[in-house]
Amino acid sequence: MTPLTPLAVADPGGLIQSVDWVAVAPPLIAALAALAVLVTDLFLPEARKRLLGWLSAAGLLAALAALLPLALGDTRSTFCFRSPGGGCSYTADHFALAFQLLALGGALLTVLLSLHTVDEEKLPGGEYWFLLLSSACGAALLPASRDLATLVIALEVATLPAFALVGLRRDGRGAESALKFFLSSVTATAVMLLGVSFVYAAAGTIQLQGIADGLAHAPGQLKPLAEAGAVLTLVGFAFKTAAVPFHFWVPDTYVGAPLPVAGYLSVVGKAAGLSGLALVTTLAFRPYGHTWGLVLAVLAALTMTLGNAAALRQRTDTPHGAVRLLAWSSVGQAGYLLVPLAAAGYAGSDGPLGATVAYALIYGLVNLGAFGAVALVGGSGRLDGFRGLAGRNRWAAFGLAFFLLCLAGLPPGVVGLFGKVVVFRSAVDAGLGWLAVVMAVNVVVALAYYLKWTALLFAPSAEEAAGGAAGEAAGGAAGEGAAPGRTPAPLGAALGLAAVGAVVLSVAPQLVLQVVSGSLF
Repeated sequence: MTPLTPLAVADPGGLIQSVDWVAVAPPLIAALAALAVLVTDLFLPEARKRLLGWLSAAGLLAALAALLPLALGDTRSTFCFRSPGGGCSYTADHFALAFQLLALGGALLTVLLSLHTVDEEKLPGGEYWFLLLSSACGAALLPASRDLATLVIALEVATLPAFALVGLRRDGRGAESALKFFLSSVTATAVMLLGVSFVYAAAGTIQLQGIADGLAHAPGQLKPLAEAGAVLTLVGFAFKTAAVPFHFWVPDTYVGAPLPVAGYLSVVGKAAGLSGLALVTTLAFRPYGHTWGLVLAVLAALTMTLGNAAALRQRTDTPHGAVRLLAWSSVGQAGYLLVPLAAAGYAGSDGPLGATVAYALIYGLVNLGAFGAVALVGGSGRLDGFRGLAGRNRWAAFGLAFFLLCLAGLPPGVVGLFGKVVVFRSAVDAGLGWLAVVMAVNVVVALAYYLKWTALLFAPSAEEAAGGAAGEAAGGAAGEGAAPGRTPAPLGAALGLAAVGAVVLSVAPQLVLQVVSGSLF
């Protein structure tokens, strides 16, 4: 009789995975809120669908509150491997918490901006809030991911709902924008997956730290495969970050999407791609630091230059010109965000990443505020429609001017200046003097279109400038941008939060700039 093979193991408890629920609470709460919204939508009558938006806001507030015990404690990891080499798939360190704050806080501001838009444009509320919360869950999961599989899944969870959000508008423009966004994103994802497979074949692991060790000791015949895999992986994340030449989807997608969704993509979507790019470069591809550092430096220079040049060429009489200008501005800002990543490659450490995190937090706050101000003004979105806004809606004009000056880095929005200074210093400290010069030139170029838009807000309206019948005819076009007499409460709350946050950071920039000097990993 054949003896039975014993199935017992020496340490049966070692096969059981212990989950640190406190560590995973922020993205988990966002996911549970999305499911709650989806189920609640089935039972709510049409007249009470607005409650779903407030339920979404409550879920995101709870997810943000779950960051507090993590911020006050030590780094926590979960979903860890007991195999040789070890490693964990999820780590809640300072890097992850900073980007989770940006993702969940940006999503919360987007919810407040969206409450009025969902009603005004008659968007399907249940689907809208479910998709937004699902995307926010993926964006919060991604910076805590520490293996390639979790990174890719988190990135797609953040991106796939965004396709549907862009296409929720019941018009041809929304569907066309969603299709362009979908096709280009799927292509980038396919390229990235091919690169991930090459990296896994060369390194023999999907753990980010293990990949760095594997690539450092890879046989000579596998190095071309590893280098090709690294390049293809960077292409996928560069698309999500809207880096040139993978930026072509941005203007049309922002114009076709509901305005709060465009703001969400410009901040939270960009943050997701940026955090993934930072993780794979500084952790996984550390042995190739000088190579990808040079690549990212070139991408940063091209991205900021093309984005600012395109924003500078926007005409004031073009429909949706305001959104297009913000779209090209976001491309230029992506170039600034890439500078510290390039510096990290040259420095051989993750020290410069603090500048990217600080600038991303500042940019996210003021850029969502700018999108909110544009949503408040409404109209056709022509820049001419903002002429004389100070005379029609003083607070909207002052708010938008403040956000634009923050993006430009001019007083009283000095928080934007502080952010640019730390980014500039990271390039200089890493020996990237030429990139610092390119950035300085682009900052000056960007002043032109930010100040031009700001000047329009306080310029005499067409009626005052022309007078008579001609002034009345011209005033019809300018009046398109007139803000409504009464500001919707959620929209006003979002603008107030963004403005107060920017003012506080302008007075006490150390609240966010302290991440520059600390260790993120």
